Amino acid sequence: MTKIAVFGSAFNPPSLGHRSVIESLGHFDRVLLLPSIAHAWGKEMLDYSLRVELVEAFISDLSAHNVECCTIEQQLFEANQEAVTTFAVLCALQEQHPQAGITFVMGPDNLFNFSKFFKAEEIAKRWSLMACPEKIAVRSTDIRQALQQNLPIDHLTTTKVCKILTENHYY
Repeated sequence: MTKIAVFGSAFNPPSLGHRSVIESLGHFDRVLLLPSIAHAWGKEMLDYSLRVELVEAFISDLSAHNVECCTIEQQLFEANQEAVTTFAVLCALQEQHPQAGITFVMGPDNLFNFSKFFKAEEIAKRWSLMACPEKIAVRSTDIRQALQQNLPIDHLTTTKVCKILTENHYY
């Protein structure tokens, strides 16, 4: 059975903290990085297509054979024009990969809010859950704040993400 890890995040932008979580997922056949199309609790984010571009650059820097960007949230959003829930994402992915074992990977911030997720109990019954704290304490907020203060960010994210962010003056 194929083992798929689904790591959803705002990736606003991808950080070395995200990388440290991904490095803990090497035992999965596939690791899907799932940028949120909209934040469930209304957090302001860079445009979705730009964050997908950043995730693709981030993955390219990782050189991990099993990591890929998954834009299923965009497909679900365009089909329904309403908020996309983790439950809907996992259902759609299970439908696409009926024989796969799917694990929903959460960072520490989502672990504390998991009970607020739509159909949290059903998610826990149908799929595996994995709380995976960052081993490197670098948050996307750190990158955004550094950029706003014109400080270097090369120690906070990967090379290509750093280049895109600084050349395009995002945030």
